[in-house]
This record gives sequence, C-alpha cells and structure tokens, in this order.
Amino acid sequence: MQATTSREPCAGRVAGRVIGRCDLRLWSLPQAERWRRSLTRAGVGQVTDESGPLPDADSLVLARADYVLDDGLIRALVATPSILLAVDRADGGKDPVAVHVPAARAAEAACILGGTSPTQSDLGSDLAVVGPDDLGARHNAALRKRTRPFAIKLTRDSLREAERLTFAGAYKGVTDLVTKYVWPAPARVVTRWAAAWGISPNMVTAASLALVLVALWLFASGSFWAGLGAAWVMTFLDTVDGKLARVTLTSSRWGNVFDHGIDLIHPPFWYWAWWYGLHAEGETTALWAVSSGALWVVVGGYVIGRLMEGFFIWRFGMEIHVWRPIDSLFRLITARRNPNLLLLTVGTALGRPDLGFGAIAVWTAASLAFHALRIVQAAVLKARGRPIISWLSEPAMSAST
Repeated sequence: MQATTSREPCAGRVAGRVIGRCDLRLWSLPQAERWRRSLTRAGVGQVTDESGPLPDADSLVLARADYVLDDGLIRALVATPSILLAVDRADGGKDPVAVHVPAARAAEAACILGGTSPTQSDLGSDLAVVGPDDLGARHNAALRKRTRPFAIKLTRDSLREAERLTFAGAYKGVTDLVTKYVWPAPARVVTRWAAAWGISPNMVTAASLALVLVALWLFASGSFWAGLGAAWVMTFLDTVDGKLARVTLTSSRWGNVFDHGIDLIHPPFWYWAWWYGLHAEGETTALWAVSSGALWVVVGGYVIGRLMEGFFIWRFGMEIHVWRPIDSLFRLITARRNPNLLLLTVGTALGRPDLGFGAIAVWTAASLAFHALRIVQAAVLKARGRPIISWLSEPAMSAST
C-alpha cells in the first residue's frame, strides 16, 4: 500500500523519538543528536530517546538511530501521519526505518522499528507503507535542483556513502561552473575536517569576510596575483560554510544573513578596487577597458542584474536561473563573481589585467541583455495565460526553452 497525495497533513502537536542506538558518527555528529536536530528543523517539538518517557503530543515520529535520511524525506515524514517508511532489503523483504503514528500507538510502532514485531499489521490497515521514492519530494527549490530521496543504513561500510549522499544533498544544483565542477571534491574534504575540529559555519564565514577585505586591499594596490589568491580562497570558503551548516544541521537565520549578505555586497567593491589598482599601476594600454564607462558597466551592471533577478522572483515566483534548462545552463557562466574572477585571472595570466576588466564589462552587458530577453519572454507567456514554472519541478526533464 502506498501513500497518496490526498492524505491530510498532520495539524496537531508532533513529537519525536529515536529508537535504538548507533555509535557511528556522520560528520562527527552522534546519530541521536543528528535525529534531534533533523526532527526539530522539520517542525517537531520535543525529541527523546528510548530511555525517557513518551513526550506529551498528539502524534509521534519514531525513527531508527542507525538510519540517515535526507532532509526532504524527514520533512515529508513529519507532515504525513499514519505512515511507515521502509526500504527494500537484499533478500526481498522490507526494513522499517521510521513511522508517524498517533501518540497512543507509539509503543506498537517502537516494537516494529526495534524488530520485536515482524510486520506492520499490528498497527492496522490504515497505515501506509511507503519507500523513499514514494514519500520524498524530487524538487528541492531551496537548493535549485532535482533530488532523489534516500534512506541509508549507517554501518562502517556505508559511512562514506552516507557522507557522499548528505554532502551532495547539501550542494546547490544550479550555480556557476567553478562551484559546480571544481570545488565539490576539495570542499568535501575541508568540510569533513572542519566538522571534526568543531569549526562552526559562522567561523568559516568570518574567515571569508576577512579574505574579502584582504583581496579588496590587494586589488586596489595593484597586487593582482596576490589579490586573486585571496579572492579564490574566499570563494572556496564561501562554498564550505554553507555545506558545513547543512551537513551538521547548524544553519541559522543569522548565519544565512551573514553569508548571503557578504555574497551580495562585496563583488562591486572588488571590481572598483581592480579598476582603481589598474590606474594606480599606471601601465594600462587598453584605455577603453579601464575607462569610467567600463567601471559603470561592471558595477552598475552587477546591481541591475541582481535587481532583475529579484524582479523575476517577485513577478513569476521563482529564480530566473531555474525557469528553463537554458537559464540553468547560462547560470554556469553568467556575469557573477566566479565567472568574472576567471576572466580577471586569464587576463592577469596573459599580462593584461586591464583586458580582464574590459572582458567583464563586455560580458556583463551581454548577460544583462540575455536576462532582459528572458524576462520579456516570460512576461509575454504569462500574458497569454501560459504557466511559468521551473523545469526542475516538472515530472520529466525538458529541453525546451
């Protein structure tokens, strides 16, 4: 029996209970604590283990300590009452993982998860038995990607696979080419190290802020290679802090404001500093590339581009980069920080940091034109009564633009 979309979400008080014990740690976090944080973030009130009394609640989510679930699956479990999540075993049977039942039936559910009851029949035919693919959402709007829900039993042999799955689950799908293709492998190593040493995401973000200021000063002084080194390390740490927060379940509203505030504000100051450093150096040869007009295009274009993105969200209810596949593809190279840093790096490597800045001006203008066209196309379709939805939320992938 599978869950259906007609099930009503649970409206009462929901508590949580962790069944069993698992001594393994994922991202240096004990499993009992991981479940407590996961359930709390999903809206569950009190979370206890088997040693304490049952919490006072209308319904309970009970989960095995030796399993790891992705966040979307946990949220769906909390929102859906009278449901048993089970995974297929190699012998053809099903392994019960977690259950959401009325509080009066918590003891029976604990027996099923603890292995002392062989089937779910004790709970009655009203209990829907579902797998991860049946319950979890495929579209993660916050991380701009399609996902496949997972529930993995944590053993010494599966620990690295669980790490890979949870790290991949914390990574944005639609982003720039450096973040998507270059940073994942080293970021996973550094994230593991930071979690082991108890380094918080906000500490990593603070280091990023320091590097923003260092790069700003170096660019303005004409020390372009040193400034690029600081800038690239900053962009790497900007990847690490978010992943660290998600895999250790320590993200917070302040952390999000701190991180995204830095990301939003610093790029135009870097561009100005680079322009200033070129003039301070006094060795530029392509005057058009370092004119005040080029500076206005780069800095003003950045601001206009972000306003256009905000307008698309306001008008059409989603980010412009996730509308159609072509928009997600263009996000890899659009005139944002990391692609622009690539242009500056190439120009500096060729001995022409001035042309690197000029290339940013040209590419910024081209990117603005592309996004303006997409906004007009979306507005025309909406005016004709056509729905504007993200291709990531569609049942099947589409190549249409």
